[in-house]
Amino acid sequence: MLKTPFMVAITLVIAFAGGIWSVLAALDATTGLAAIRIGPWEAFPLAQTVKADPYARAHRARDGRLLYASAEGLTFTARTDASNAPLDAACTYRLTGLAPAARFWTLYTRPANANPDRPEGLNSRMILREIDGSFAIDVSARARPGNWLALPASERFVLVFTLFDTPVASSTGVSDIPMPELTKLECAHG
Repeated sequence: MLKTPFMVAITLVIAFAGGIWSVLAALDATTGLAAIRIGPWEAFPLAQTVKADPYARAHRARDGRLLYASAEGLTFTARTDASNAPLDAACTYRLTGLAPAARFWTLYTRPANANPDRPEGLNSRMILREIDGSFAIDVSARARPGNWLALPASERFVLVFTLFDTPVASSTGVSDIPMPELTKLECAHG
């Protein structure tokens, strides 16, 4: 007599749990469909617009982060280096090259560096540059001479490169956008 309601309850629990799990897995797999990818850098210029796909809207709702409109700025993230290896806080990286055209840009890690005595982020007005406008930034847990961005204590991290007041968001020629190259120099664990 209780067999049928029990089986219905089990079926509903499995269906709801499976549905929730599949949505969370889909959200973790992608931030959106209309991505700009240049080397290890990835951005979603349509994420804050009415043209945003359902995944981008769901990410915006879940994360609760304020995204920039296309006229205000564009955020690029890097989860891997130039050789497509995941970024690891035990390694030292060098970011070299030119930044895309922008009035101002920032660079920081997520999760953030918790030590207040270390640089949490860099921006376009504080870095040392070469004569041609290029720069080299060392991203490392240990202090380095020149432009240095401190890494967080966690193993995995993401580099966040935000361009403010940039024409890149509306650009259709993605291949000609200069993005800094991110190369691994050395790792403490081998």
